Amino acid sequence: MMRKSCCIYATGIIATHLLIVGIALMIADVFPGLMTKRLKGEITLTEGSKVFDSWKNPPPPVFMEFFFFNVTNPDEYLAGLAKPRVVEVGPYTYREYRSKENVTFVANGTKVAAYTPKTFVFLPEKSKGNPEVDLITSVNVPAVAVMNKVQGSFFITPAVKAWMKMLNITGILTTRTVSELLWGYEDPLLKKVSALKKDVEKDFGFMINKNGSHDGEFVYLTGEEDYLDYGRVDTWKGQRKLTYWGSNYSNLIQGSDGSAFHAYLTKEETLNIFTPDLCRSIYMKFDKDVEVKGIPAYRFTPPRSVLASVEENPDNAGFCLSSKNCLGSGVLKVDVCKKGVPVVVSFPHFYLGADDYINAIDGISPVKEHHQTYLDLNPTTGIIVRASKRAQFNILVERLSSFPITSGLDRTVFPLFFLNETVVVDDASAARLHKLLLIVKIGSNFPIFIIALGALLVIILLILIIRLHKKKIEVKRFDFSEAYPYLPTTAKEDTIYSPVNDKTEDYSDNSKNGNYVGMTPVKAERA
Repeated sequence: MMRKSCCIYATGIIATHLLIVGIALMIADVFPGLMTKRLKGEITLTEGSKVFDSWKNPPPPVFMEFFFFNVTNPDEYLAGLAKPRVVEVGPYTYREYRSKENVTFVANGTKVAAYTPKTFVFLPEKSKGNPEVDLITSVNVPAVAVMNKVQGSFFITPAVKAWMKMLNITGILTTRTVSELLWGYEDPLLKKVSALKKDVEKDFGFMINKNGSHDGEFVYLTGEEDYLDYGRVDTWKGQRKLTYWGSNYSNLIQGSDGSAFHAYLTKEETLNIFTPDLCRSIYMKFDKDVEVKGIPAYRFTPPRSVLASVEENPDNAGFCLSSKNCLGSGVLKVDVCKKGVPVVVSFPHFYLGADDYINAIDGISPVKEHHQTYLDLNPTTGIIVRASKRAQFNILVERLSSFPITSGLDRTVFPLFFLNETVVVDDASAARLHKLLLIVKIGSNFPIFIIALGALLVIILLILIIRLHKKKIEVKRFDFSEAYPYLPTTAKEDTIYSPVNDKTEDYSDNSKNGNYVGMTPVKAERA
């Protein structure tokens, strides 16, 4: 009995302590705070951290898809009889390798400098067509660029017109293979111009000199001093601001380069990303909750305001350097960073753009699921689990008084091609992330486990007390019956045989037949 009482007392003491400690830890937020601090310390761009190696050499495969707009009514369009009609061709898919090189720690280890050369390898199994064979009819970008550059020049314009006539350039369209348009070809008009102007290259291609090259040196903050600075771009090519645009806001280099984001993201924050291809920083906002390979994620997307007109978003006034540069919603003219070529960037099929741009071209049909740029980020770690960067490159065509071949043209933002750069977390990385999230969850919820264990011991304590109480009642009944044995009992009395007379009989008396045996009820002894 004493042993059982001690067990009950011990169980009660342990349960009480567990409940008190668990509730105190939960109120004080100790374990979640410890896990948060530990995770923030691990997600830094420092040697030996959990993310440094994967930041230098991203394990998930990155794919670059190119889609071209092929003009199907060139004669009618050039004659001014119809608006251009295009058909989307592609994708032409390339595996993109983008390991960081020349990684160097600077500023006492609080910053890290690196280059990110990109290499592209064609993947026929993921493509629709052969880039070496497939022909695309599109705008003759070198011719349009040269005409825009020399427009109004008294000396050079006549020479360019003569060259164009000699080269039989009678319109603004040309037909080239996908490979030529992407990786470059020697353009006959540029070759003529380069003889006069040495700064003009004779080769042209949308991705020329970009296979195996980089966008310049980036310097990133490591996030050691402030976890919110993890992966944030400090300088690009030695600059903290751009010089292309007309306001401080439009020239800001903000956020990361799109490859790293800080831990513990919230749905309310705005993610800033600097993209050299677009010659500016853009921002993204929370869209919805998603799940990728069982990993919870927040989807962030660029809102319409990023490329909105000045009327819709006055912050974009700095991108309008002149009335010719100030276009409508959904497009941005970036000739200032494209050597004067009137390149206009947008989302594919003018998604989130003004109806004027969509209606000007037959065959344009924006669809959110296919043309939206998005980032799916695990909110606990900030790790990218899926992403799709989609951008369209267009050229502004219009009448140029010095060149009669443009006389039939309306001012049009003409789509050339769009790219879709995608990545999905690989299975091995997903498994490691699952494990990390499980550790964080268990560590953060440890006080709940303590409280649950304390509650379990309380239940066990109640069971022991009830059983002990029942045992005491049974013992009391036993003692009461022993004290008063003459009281009626429910047990049946046992019947035994006993001799009537204890005296020894004399068997010599023949007159007697033997002992007489009587049956006498005798109370049975209790066991």
